[in-house]
Amino acid sequence: MPYAAGDIHLLFDTMVQMNASDLHITVGRPPVLRYKGGLKNIKGDTLTDEDCKTLIYEIMPEGKQKEFEEVGSADFGHAHGEQARFRVAVFQQKHNHAMVCRLIPNKLLTFDQIGLSQGVVDLLERPRGLMLVTGPTGSGKTTTLATMVDYLNDQFEHHIITIEDPIEYFHDHKKSLVNQREVGTDVPTFAEAIRRALREDPDVILLGEMRDLETIATAITAAETGHLVLGTLHTTGSARTVDRIIDQFPPEQQEMVRVQLSVSLIGVISQVLMPRADGSGMIAGFEVMVMTPGIENHIRKAETFKIPSAIQTGRNKGMYLLDDHLTELYEAGKIDATQALLKCQNPRAMRERLGIFDEAE
Repeated sequence: MPYAAGDIHLLFDTMVQMNASDLHITVGRPPVLRYKGGLKNIKGDTLTDEDCKTLIYEIMPEGKQKEFEEVGSADFGHAHGEQARFRVAVFQQKHNHAMVCRLIPNKLLTFDQIGLSQGVVDLLERPRGLMLVTGPTGSGKTTTLATMVDYLNDQFEHHIITIEDPIEYFHDHKKSLVNQREVGTDVPTFAEAIRRALREDPDVILLGEMRDLETIATAITAAETGHLVLGTLHTTGSARTVDRIIDQFPPEQQEMVRVQLSVSLIGVISQVLMPRADGSGMIAGFEVMVMTPGIENHIRKAETFKIPSAIQTGRNKGMYLLDDHLTELYEAGKIDATQALLKCQNPRAMRERLGIFDEAE
């Protein structure tokens, strides 16, 4: 029996009820949920391309339909009544229609709920600087950034400008004034949006993605010139994040960028997301780097390989390495050994910590 347009809303209801993180719509399988880290079919008929097209076009805005038809993919946000919002990615595969919908929780989380320390909160009270949240796709970066914006919105009289693609969490005006710009709808590109933002009397600028050289360069300049800039990169680990930023620039500019970054960067949070050992949901693992004179010096001298050691000895400043946090989560029974080994930076050292040895060793 073919799927009808209204069926997408029933699928969204199922997602919300089960607290699934993603809904996959693709030809050759029934609708599939990502549930507790795994993939689970929803009971129903196998989807045809016509079914997928029907479900997709029910929620895709008219402007995005044109983009999808021209370039073969489009991203947008969708509100499911008052229940939930979704980040939606539609795309073509093998000349067929496909879609993934990521559930965005309606309720903003606190720092305690996501597991971040007071040291991170203290960084947000700085009047200027660049704060980066990094990690692979699906690691919870957007949720962490939304928590940061909500904290600033509650505590300070700031003008906060967010630049997102698409807008995921909606922020009401509280103590702060919050303006949210969607790339592709309100402004053509991230680079154009941040350039314009500097003329819009911002105190805080959130960049949903630092995806090109121009955006990164402007973000660093904004952080240097009196703004708090929050941004994301798809990297894991503080040292790799610094290297990735510097490597974006031509060789003749890299020394200057090292100096700029050593002055403007105030902290890096790297995170991963894992299923809890008891199956009750997901939990985040973090690495936190706070800029110190020692780390500033390592960046200037192109000695980023020394940053992990500086983090390890800076525990009293609220810093810790990802592998140390994963070990703590394992020892507390919150994650299992498999997840610790999958998400860690140094699998060999992690096996030793957990007392897991290969027979060959």
